[in-house]
Amino acid sequence: MSAIYKIIGTNGRQYGPITADQIRQWIAEGRIESRTPTFVDGAKDWNFVGLLPEFAGLFPGSTPSTIVPPGHARKTSGFATTGMVFGVLSLIFCCCYGLPCNILGLVFSSLALVQISRHPEIYEGRGLAITGLALSIASILIYGLLLAIALATGNVHFNWNVNQF
Repeated sequence: MSAIYKIIGTNGRQYGPITADQIRQWIAEGRIESRTPTFVDGAKDWNFVGLLPEFAGLFPGSTPSTIVPPGHARKTSGFATTGMVFGVLSLIFCCCYGLPCNILGLVFSSLALVQISRHPEIYEGRGLAITGLALSIASILIYGLLLAIALATGNVHFNWNVNQF
């Protein structure tokens, strides 16, 4: 008995059940490409047609290397969003309270870049992470420059009097 398949067309609709011969015919007609999501009866998850051994040789060139199940869009990394928010806050408050924000912006943006590079099929937001990283670094540089100017001009006043509290 031959396997029964279902596919997701480029229009997002599901077609099937169909046979392997029907899939071969649609490949020859150009109606199915190697990245067309396919489900084989009895399998646990969807796969790409080009990754199935019975169809892999029917496509010219390379086959896809990662599998993203149909209907599962990539999501923006929460670390990237958090890093961007802290990067903006660190630049806004760089004179007063920027120091904790820019360190947190560096940490979260770095975590986001690692997460996105390890799982590019799941996460996106590289631009957010890089922007958060750049803003946090800019905030640290501005803070350092202002501190150096204050030290050079003698305008730094440290009041360590505990009794004032």
